[in-house]
Amino acid sequence: MKHAFVAILLTLTACAGAAGGPVPLPGSLTYDGKVVHSPYRPGTVVKHTFLGQFGYRVFETYVVQPDGRLKLTSQSTGPDFLWQ
Repeated sequence: MKHAFVAILLTLTACAGAAGGPVPLPGSLTYDGKVVHSPYRPGTVVKHTFLGQFGYRVFETYVVQPDGRLKLTSQSTGPDFLWQ
């Protein structure tokens, strides 16, 4: 059972790596093929945060390309609250 879990995990990791980067989610600046042009200089890092599915906060990082378009470079999720 343990080996099957590891094999499935490795397969999923390989599929995610072959995809070529993070995939825009509903709420992302570039979701559904939307093209966003930035007024910032090429190479500038733009951060975007929004509330995703199931109440999780989605943190995205974009980089401005030479033609002014935004390219999604990283994406992570976390809880939308802080435990005190």
